Amino acid sequence: MSEAVLFEARDDGIAVITLNRPETRNCLARDVREGLDAAWYRFEREAALRVAILTGAGEQAFCAGGDLTEMVATGMRVPPRDMFALPYDTVELSKPTIAAVNGVAFAGGWMIAQACDLCVASTSARFAVTEVKVGRSSPWASPLIHMIPQRIMMEILLTGRPITARRAHEIGLVNRLAEPVALMDTALGLAGEILAGAPLSVRAARETVMIATEMGRSAALKAARYASEHCYNSEDAQEGPRAFAEKRAPRWIGH
Repeated sequence: MSEAVLFEARDDGIAVITLNRPETRNCLARDVREGLDAAWYRFEREAALRVAILTGAGEQAFCAGGDLTEMVATGMRVPPRDMFALPYDTVELSKPTIAAVNGVAFAGGWMIAQACDLCVASTSARFAVTEVKVGRSSPWASPLIHMIPQRIMMEILLTGRPITARRAHEIGLVNRLAEPVALMDTALGLAGEILAGAPLSVRAARETVMIATEMGRSAALKAARYASEHCYNSEDAQEGPRAFAEKRAPRWIGH
């Protein structure tokens, strides 16, 4: 891993990925982009890691967005499709991810927080899709329509005005709020709740949500049933009820 993005593989199965350029508000410069790509690649391939938390170094910014200086220097027009390592989009992931937003998440910062499955935010965090302020566009924001109401999305994109963490929580963009000093503990606690579930059940649950988001009702039901068969046929599917009947904690083996 590079110094621009730190990777901590914890013994409990949680990977903590930290954007580590606080002096530039963790903007998505080339070294950060490359480090983030490598981090997601490692997370997906290490079987012992089951949940990832993405955060930013420092107290000011989770990520302030793209590197505008680079855009000017290169005369960038349409960003390359694979320019940013986005979970479940340009990066294939099968495990849950949590954004722990510790400061501003503007433009590309909002983008990578939005791409994660869940979001925990510091009460001092702010969110904004600021592309209209600099003459750029935000096609990556289109999945927001599945997260927040249309008129709220419209206002956020048309004005570029930041919203507070409390407002983000109110509209459903953020799952949990925490005081700044408790942000990582809150994110780790949420990750721990996910880890308590059977690995194949968690995977099937995540796939069910995404299938339901992408498809109509009948197609989603059919696809979700198919996605759940591996879980139902696993040894863990027998262990769970057995542990419940024996009044003990289940011992998941992941198959």
